[in-house]
Amino acid sequence: MATLTIVPTPVGNLEDITLRALTVLKSCDVILAEDTRTTGVLLKHYGITTPMLSHHKFNEHKTVENLVKRLQGGESMALVSDAGTPCISDPGFLLVRQCVAEGVTVECLPGATAMVPALVVSGLPSDRFHFEGFLPVKKGRQTRLKQLAVLPVTVVLYESPYRVLKTLTQLAEFFGAERQASASREISKHFEETVRGSLSELVDHFTAHEPRGEFVLVIAGTPE
Repeated sequence: MATLTIVPTPVGNLEDITLRALTVLKSCDVILAEDTRTTGVLLKHYGITTPMLSHHKFNEHKTVENLVKRLQGGESMALVSDAGTPCISDPGFLLVRQCVAEGVTVECLPGATAMVPALVVSGLPSDRFHFEGFLPVKKGRQTRLKQLAVLPVTVVLYESPYRVLKTLTQLAEFFGAERQASASREISKHFEETVRGSLSELVDHFTAHEPRGEFVLVIAGTPE
């Protein structure tokens, strides 16, 4: 029986990919890609011609059963997202869960993720932390913010440039304006930047400077 291999891809610089990941992408029968256009740029850069299939949050409920059958039939597949490690705030969990249930071998390569670099460079405690990913956009958002505000460990969030100022403002409201935090954007890209300070200082900064790029927000835990 073949294997489903979870392959992390660069979050910025195309050189942030492992030799093992390139070997898997070249040798597998098919690559399951969140966006074939985005993955196509990476494959072209490394001269990889393996065929791709779309596998994203809008179709994964419908495609999982057929993909598992193909794996059981002997095909080897690599699952990638647009950037970073699949299944971490990206599609992939449903397929992995079904593969495990059906006895299909699943392996995940170590590799790129935006969360770890942002946490490490934040200067905030990294021995214990809570990874939240994206907050709910509407329903349950305030409830979740209240729950996160009392955690005694560093909290890590993902956010888009379109909502980051709103999120920072709400974090200042629920966590306290003086709570220390950092905002990292464009990780591993040419314009990579990390801004550190209190939540109120981050609000002021991104009010004066238009947010650009995908963000990782790291917030200090409440004092125990």
